Amino acid sequence: MMAADCLASYGSLARFRNEKRLMAVGETTLLGVSGDMSDFQHMQHTLENLLTQEYDMDDGQKLGTKSVYKCISNIMYNRRTKGDPLWNSYVIGGVDSGQKMLGFVDLYGTTYQSTSIATGYGGHLAQPILRRRVEGREDEVTEEEAVQILDECMRVLFYRDARSLNKIRRAKVTAQGVEISEPYTLETNWGFAESIAGYGS
Repeated sequence: MMAADCLASYGSLARFRNEKRLMAVGETTLLGVSGDMSDFQHMQHTLENLLTQEYDMDDGQKLGTKSVYKCISNIMYNRRTKGDPLWNSYVIGGVDSGQKMLGFVDLYGTTYQSTSIATGYGGHLAQPILRRRVEGREDEVTEEEAVQILDECMRVLFYRDARSLNKIRRAKVTAQGVEISEPYTLETNWGFAESIAGYGS
C-alpha cells in the first residue's frame, strides 16, 4: 500500500490541492512520487509511451514491476549524468511473477529495495513509524492495520511539515490489480499545540 497527499506547491504557495501523486503502470505496478510535478508528468508520458509500445508488440508479454523499476532507474541515472536531473523520488511497488516488490529511485538514479519506504520529509518522520509497526511482520499486517499505519504517518507529516496537506490518496496493489482511492481528508486535532511554548504568540 502507498499514500500521498494531494498538494503541489508553487514555491511556498499551496497552489494546487488536488494533484495525483499515485499512478498505476500496467496491471500490477503502482508508482508513487514526491518532488517536481512537471518532471513527474514527463515520466508519466514516458511510461505511457512505453506501455503503448508494449501493447502494440502484441507478443503476449506484459511490463512487470521489476522492468518498470529498472526503466525508471535508468531514466533517472541518464538524466543525472547529463546534468539535467528529474527532481523526483519514486517508490515502485507491485507483484511480479507472484513475488512482492517495493523499490526506491531518486534523482541521482540511486536505487534500493526494502519492505517499507518513505520519500522526502517522510524519510525522517514516517520511516521510523513504518519500521516500528511493519518491519519484521510484513506478512502479518492486515489491510485495515495498513490503512491505520499510513494514516498515522500522513497525519504526523501534516503536523510537522508546513508544505503538506491533510487531503490524501491511498492505493493498494495486488496480483489482481491496482486500486487508487478518491481523495479524503484526515481528521486532525491541534489541541496538543496549546502546551507548546510560544504557540500562537
